[in-house]
Amino acid sequence: MEIPVYTLDAFTNSPFKGNPAAVCPLIRELSDDLYQKIAVEMNLSETAFITRINQSDDFTKGSRFHLRWFTPATEVNLCGHATLASAAVLFQYKQNINPTLVFETRSGELAVTRKGEGYVMDFPLNPPTQEAAVGNHPVQDVYLSSNTEKLLVRLADSCDRSVLTSLKVDPVTLQSSERSGRVKGLILTIKGSPNCQPGYDFYSRYFAPWYGIPEDPVTGSAHTVLGSYWSKKLGKKKMLAYQCSSRGGELELEVRDDGRINIAGQAVTVLQGSITL
Repeated sequence: MEIPVYTLDAFTNSPFKGNPAAVCPLIRELSDDLYQKIAVEMNLSETAFITRINQSDDFTKGSRFHLRWFTPATEVNLCGHATLASAAVLFQYKQNINPTLVFETRSGELAVTRKGEGYVMDFPLNPPTQEAAVGNHPVQDVYLSSNTEKLLVRLADSCDRSVLTSLKVDPVTLQSSERSGRVKGLILTIKGSPNCQPGYDFYSRYFAPWYGIPEDPVTGSAHTVLGSYWSKKLGKKKMLAYQCSSRGGELELEVRDDGRINIAGQAVTVLQGSITL
């Protein structure tokens, strides 16, 4: 048996930047064990599996699909870049005729709309709550999003982008230091320079060794937390964000009044083939 697989770099329009995701459109469900084995084989931060909800639908005419995401270690509840990549595969390679696709996931319904050369994702907003007061230390704020199990740490405004990009984070030490189960991901962030081109409102990096991801290049799910935090701090609904991993990626954000967030970005295909089972 062969199943198709595509690898796309999400949140970028250039190959070998952004965040790579593997996408497998399937005509039928596979076992969880097989999903996990494929994710291990692909060895990317996430592999996405798309399946039909109604067997009478196909990938060209259907507008609603099941979507699941697996890291090399486990299944996850929410993944932005692999959702973006999944929509891109259906629009570009399956020639889906609908303007908007809806994915049924562990995080509810996620809609993706084609817009120009990119895509806009309708995601839940995950406001974090303050965890600690840190005074005038290099760490300015510590917040926790209990929904996503992501800890947000804001560095002081005296730190510039070079401080964030040069930080060395040991994933083994990070994972061993937090075993309570409350935290499964660490977001580091600083205020951006909106007056300097291209005008990023904030920068971030993201680490999730608890899910087998030492550092994720560009993380849509983290921006459901970051978008809420920075929208309140900056007093802005629309923001431009940059995740400054070694690959790097750009995200356009719009915090909505209905408790959700639009995350927009592009995706480029770097590999296309099949997996033999």
